[in-house]
Amino acid sequence: MTARPPQVTISFWIITVLSTTVGETIADVLSGTLGFGLTRTTMVMTTVLACLLVIQYRARRYVPALYWPLIVLVSIVGTLITDNLTELFDVPLPASTTVFALLLAATLGLGHARHAPAGEDFYWPAVLFTFALGTAVGDLAADELGLGYGVAALGFAVLVAGIWAAHRHLGLPAVAAFWGAYVLLRPLGIALGDLLAQPADAGGLGAGPFLTSALFLAVIVAVVAHLSATRVRHHRDAPASNTETRSSC
Repeated sequence: MTARPPQVTISFWIITVLSTTVGETIADVLSGTLGFGLTRTTMVMTTVLACLLVIQYRARRYVPALYWPLIVLVSIVGTLITDNLTELFDVPLPASTTVFALLLAATLGLGHARHAPAGEDFYWPAVLFTFALGTAVGDLAADELGLGYGVAALGFAVLVAGIWAAHRHLGLPAVAAFWGAYVLLRPLGIALGDLLAQPADAGGLGAGPFLTSALFLAVIVAVVAHLSATRVRHHRDAPASNTETRSSC
């Protein structure tokens, strides 16, 4: 199995932020607005995620229409894992943050120690731990630390920009910069989603999780459709000997 990830370009980061937001809002819609409950929603979404992962493990190339729905599902399940720990098992957010940070560090360490393609088996667990960690960090910053959604979003955006600057100008290794930004984009997306979805008396703009989910999903679908069409044109126009070349995002 290989991770079959896309090239890391601006489209990658845009869809990643949107996916993290959708993961938070869809989890709220399913478990709360539609009344499925946290436990039932977690079971169903985890099952769907497992099915898509099986398909992804068998994929021989990066397919945008498969990869990005899988990212959205990982985001949803990551949110639900943290929500289960917080709401059903009363695990404090600082404890969840610490546990998921350690799990992510261990997963990345093991993946780095293995040679490709074996090390790529750790890609999806790392993404899942990243989203669960980001959920805990986002809730910790916005709620328990009292920063509010807008300030939290701005703070995480500044941190992401700092990582980019450190990579660009101070020699921060690309792998460290990628995962550092990837972790921080999760709470950034959550803060943006909550800012839009939560009612005004809770510090949000009152759009609601359903509308926020629909808007962000529409953008994701549009961008993924564009990437898929670009990839098809690229393979159609590429020389026959270059059939495995990946198109950029």
